[in-house]
Amino acid sequence: MLAIGSDHAGYELKEKLKKYFEENGIKFNDFGTFNSQSCDYPIIAEKVGKSVLNKESEKGILICGAGIGMSIAANKIKSVRAALCYEPELAGLARKHNNANVLCMGGRFTDFEKAKEIVKVFLNTDFEGERHQKRIDLITKLESN
Repeated sequence: MLAIGSDHAGYELKEKLKKYFEENGIKFNDFGTFNSQSCDYPIIAEKVGKSVLNKESEKGILICGAGIGMSIAANKIKSVRAALCYEPELAGLARKHNNANVLCMGGRFTDFEKAKEIVKVFLNTDFEGERHQKRIDLITKLESN
């Protein structure tokens, strides 16, 4: 299961991605927002992040205007490793090296075709483990400080 959420600036891209998911049999839960009226992105980031934390969702996707606010907010949630990605290659590295479990994108800077490619890579790339696991463990250790 995939968790997805956006603020008002990411709403249009989120809705397009939802149609893409439905067409491709990708199961998801939409955590809002449900229209283009102004809203507070940290609330959406918390809902998606907690869905990943509680293992209700395997991965999450968050979209705001630039993607920056969502990534900052999501990374405040224990065990969430949110990565802001504007290119498919970055999504691949975020998964391979950082075991990112939440993808963040900027709705004002990422067109739908590029977003589809980024999402495909994010969802289909595995964590490489080995030397990278040690670094993930060090990140996790920071959460307890």
